[in-house]
Amino acid sequence: MKAIFNTDQGKVRGRNEDSGGIFLSDDQLLAVVADGMGGHQAGDVASQMTLDYFEKKWQEISHPFTKADGAKWLKGVVQEINQTIYEFAQEHPECKGMGTTVVAAICQNDAIFICYVGDSRIYIYDGDLKQVTEDHTLVNELVKSGQLTKENAENHPNKHILLRALGTEPQVNSDALTIEWSKQAQLLLCSDGLTNKLSDERLKDILSLDETLEMKSELMIKEANEAGGEDNITLVLIANDDGDLT
Repeated sequence: MKAIFNTDQGKVRGRNEDSGGIFLSDDQLLAVVADGMGGHQAGDVASQMTLDYFEKKWQEISHPFTKADGAKWLKGVVQEINQTIYEFAQEHPECKGMGTTVVAAICQNDAIFICYVGDSRIYIYDGDLKQVTEDHTLVNELVKSGQLTKENAENHPNKHILLRALGTEPQVNSDALTIEWSKQAQLLLCSDGLTNKLSDERLKDILSLDETLEMKSELMIKEANEAGGEDNITLVLIANDDGDLT
């Protein structure tokens, strides 16, 4: 597998409240993207705490996960992170109300374990592009209930309202799943600074290019900024090739 992490402050925000990274072991990798909640104090603190906690827990892993325990491990870590952020905010008044989204994926040669909270996304590309996460937003719930079309949801004024986030409540309800992927497939984890600016069709076009992961990630960020760049833009891109983990 090959993987790359890329992030950009964008053209409007005063600081980058996103965090993300890739952590390797012999037979599997962990990828994380966390988007600190805009409009709340210390969103960058919450997203960085999420990344640091994942890294600490990953260093404790000594063997590849089985298909029965990968997603379960992720859900447990997410719950611990939620409690850690929530308690930190209670003890530090300047951070009260901070929160973050998270998408996390453990990638092996044939399986991917995923856990997520919020509206950051994970896509898989294998000739076709499929969003494998579901936005935990008010607008998505309106779409699911038939009160709003998917087309109208794209530019809805309440699109940013999250129904779930890490750190804002003592407990959090995360979603987890296990999927398979084939050789040459690609996995994209990203914050909404990317998906609010690039359509699924454009993401598919870029992922289909005969270019390096670095070039694809740079093109995605460039086009998101050219479309306005109002938000931080963060992504991890992973290719399931035959090479060693890099």
